[in-house]
Amino acid sequence: MAEKNTDKMEKIVSLCKRRGFVYPSSEIYGGLAAIYDYGHYGALLKNNIRDSWWRSMVQMRDDIVGLDSAIFMHPKTWVASGHVGGFNDPQVDCKKCKNRFRADYLLKSCGVNIDDKASLEEINKNLQELREQKKLKCPSCGSANLTNAKIFSLMVKSNIGSPTEELTEENVVYLRPETCGGIYLEYKNIMDSLHKKLSFGVAQVGKVFRNEIVARQFIFRTREFEQMEMQYFLHPDAMKEKYEMWKVLRWDWYLANGIPAEKLKWQRHEKLAHYASEAYDILYDFKMLGGFEEVEGIHARGNWDLSQHAKFSGIELNYTDEKTGEKFIPHIMETSAGLNRLLLMFLDFAYCEEEVNDEIRVVMKFPKHLAPIKVAVFPLLKNRPELVSKAREIYSSLKSDYMCEFDDNGNIGKRYRRQDEIGTPYCITVDFDSLKDNAVTVRDRDTMKQDRVKIEELRGYLKEKLG
Repeated sequence: MAEKNTDKMEKIVSLCKRRGFVYPSSEIYGGLAAIYDYGHYGALLKNNIRDSWWRSMVQMRDDIVGLDSAIFMHPKTWVASGHVGGFNDPQVDCKKCKNRFRADYLLKSCGVNIDDKASLEEINKNLQELREQKKLKCPSCGSANLTNAKIFSLMVKSNIGSPTEELTEENVVYLRPETCGGIYLEYKNIMDSLHKKLSFGVAQVGKVFRNEIVARQFIFRTREFEQMEMQYFLHPDAMKEKYEMWKVLRWDWYLANGIPAEKLKWQRHEKLAHYASEAYDILYDFKMLGGFEEVEGIHARGNWDLSQHAKFSGIELNYTDEKTGEKFIPHIMETSAGLNRLLLMFLDFAYCEEEVNDEIRVVMKFPKHLAPIKVAVFPLLKNRPELVSKAREIYSSLKSDYMCEFDDNGNIGKRYRRQDEIGTPYCITVDFDSLKDNAVTVRDRDTMKQDRVKIEELRGYLKEKLG
């Protein structure tokens, strides 16, 4: 694995806080580990990524419908899915500094590559071999006094309708660890109300919660995050064809959103979940994280999910083919992307430093359709009412079509730098000549080229540039 570019990571984390993309949550109280809040520009960027995904998955397709299921579900949901009994990670504690680590990550840091689905026995065997070789040490304090691995549940527990002090396994509920559970539970209602024919999918964007042992790498791995998932229900005979189709479609989405093919690659799962017949991940080359990391998974899940929920609920979840009369439980092909990881991917890809007039210009070169702010409007001077009034008039006329920003703080150079750092594609300046020739200066973020455009032609100019 390539060496982490910690300098770039620090610069992006700093820019995210300074410019209002991402803040540490609860910072005035000392923060809460691995939880983040998204500021104005972060929320806009995240929503634009989400909307691009939703458009490609739902709006532009006839075979996929949308859903927004609840975060809380009946606790039997997670018993049936296997999460209560098996959704966990192996944990190792340092007895000296009290830090805890994921055992598989600890082994990899010592040069032992082990599958994340390895058994506890296999993990502890490898840990013991490292102890005997005197190679096992705490990454934080260097102590060799580390425990054996033990099971650490990733499920986050809560209570509904009962006092917290009476929380037991009988009345516990869970914050969902993935969004697809809600899709499976609403499969029957979707079939009954929308009368969909196979093959069809259900798409959903929503919050999920995982009690990670070690959440790290800024917003790459957190305890609260958003997933964009689509479950595609089909006849088992159609799985191979549809699986390959969705691999192409999901790969092409990244290219359409400005990520070059050389920054992406496929990784096939060598060890599959017991219900899966195939699983691939799309990886992005995060230089600041040390190399390629997963941003999306595409999985052939079989009919295990619906079969389990039929078994535990007692409700039939079969599908009957009207033409052949065949009755079966549909198989499922899943695409699952982390919205927060995709936001970090676009931050990583967009961040650029350029030398301009012996100074370093930091610019976020987001694809224009994803940029949080599309157009910024400036009066040349804030103390000249005639310039401010004209700039306000232009701003008001454009903000119904584009996410715009009015900025009159500081000199023009500082305003350009500020807009560059939030990735605004076009800046419009109203100057004294504007009062005479009814034209403005439009500056391009990427080229810094400036065009003189008549005010009455601005809408057409921006439509051509931004769509």
